[in-house]
Amino acid sequence: MKCIHCQGKMKRSFSPFHINRKGCHLMLDNVPAWVCVQCGEAYFEEKEVDTVQDLIKLIDQKTEELAMMA
Repeated sequence: MKCIHCQGKMKRSFSPFHINRKGCHLMLDNVPAWVCVQCGEAYFEEKEVDTVQDLIKLIDQKTEELAMMA
């Protein structure tokens, strides 16, 4: 597998993932990913993307619940 940005070699490793959503900050320090050894670009496989999306949906749900309590 080659990096689409620099054509460097990709190796299986870990990468951080950060997102700000509805006033919440989700920081995952070690998500399994393919990481370019040349430029550091990370690519996540489908199962990792699905898991992160599930976390984001849960944050959205819990944020709405908190808003209703106010």
